[in-house]
Amino acid sequence: MLLWRQFIMEWKLYLRDRGATFWTFAFPVIMLLGFGFIFRNGEGPATTLVWVAPIQSPGDLALEQALIKSPVKVLKLTSEEANARWAKGETSAQLESTPSGHRLRVNSYLMAQGQTAAQIVQQASLVTQAKAKGIDPELIPVSMESPGGRVAPNYAAFLLPGLLGLNLLSIGLFSVGMVNVAYREKGKFRRLGVTPLPKWIFLMGQVLQRLTVSLVQSILLLATGRLALGIQNQGSYPEFFLVVIIGTGAFMALGFALSSLANTVEGYGAISNLVFFPMMLLSGVYFTLDAAPVWLQKAVIALPLSPYIKALRGIFNDGASLVSYLPGLGIVLLWGILCFSVAVKRFRWT
Repeated sequence: MLLWRQFIMEWKLYLRDRGATFWTFAFPVIMLLGFGFIFRNGEGPATTLVWVAPIQSPGDLALEQALIKSPVKVLKLTSEEANARWAKGETSAQLESTPSGHRLRVNSYLMAQGQTAAQIVQQASLVTQAKAKGIDPELIPVSMESPGGRVAPNYAAFLLPGLLGLNLLSIGLFSVGMVNVAYREKGKFRRLGVTPLPKWIFLMGQVLQRLTVSLVQSILLLATGRLALGIQNQGSYPEFFLVVIIGTGAFMALGFALSSLANTVEGYGAISNLVFFPMMLLSGVYFTLDAAPVWLQKAVIALPLSPYIKALRGIFNDGASLVSYLPGLGIVLLWGILCFSVAVKRFRWT
């Protein structure tokens, strides 16, 4: 069967570049293991608060006791040491004791860590003030859960679907789009046009080979997460892999469409990176955009990778059904249909 032979041929060509093959499968696994072990306990890096030369007044001692029970790490320094650390940009939040109370400085270059520390200090200060007035406040208990009510074991559970979505996008843009531009630039398409091999067999062989690559990647990531980090799919495996197939098809269509816009590999590299990096940074692969402006959070939904990763996370982390994410997957499918239409209209063999 011609299609099967072409499929095997695509795999042989793919495996010929051993370096690229190794990193295709190893890179997402290494990323998952690296971040997974760093944040294995579900905690980020400790937030450090620099306390400058405490006066050790009763208010200072009470505030210090309240901060001991908080997640911040208090680092006491002299005024000279603290100022030197601040000048180097190493301090996110700095607390200074004054005769009239306290003063808190937040580094504008480290807003995320600094604001977190500032909020904790403010809470500890309110608790000490309440206790000084004879009131013993009780904080509201906090439980860490995913939106679906499942207990999130660690950051790796959040990261795994993001890495999978990003790698499917990479397959579409680089393993499909760039390869086809290289074939056209080197004249392989022109030579193919005079052979008896049907063109649809050639293209379908590529599609099936890349699809199996995406499935192997998915299985490797799932197995790594389960065996090394103790995380597992909370939802339906058939629905999870159906979403993987949908994403593979949509991102391959994107790669085919972009490849029709470039004549050289260098030109395609610029075009693909213009698409790849904004989606990688804004689609929630490594972190959420909850601190970004509301307009940006809404705008990124139009990018195919953002709703796609939401669907993967919903099934993997929350045990949600595929039906719950049909609107988002509809955006992904729409992108796939539009890109496929552009690719068919503009595709050329020379």
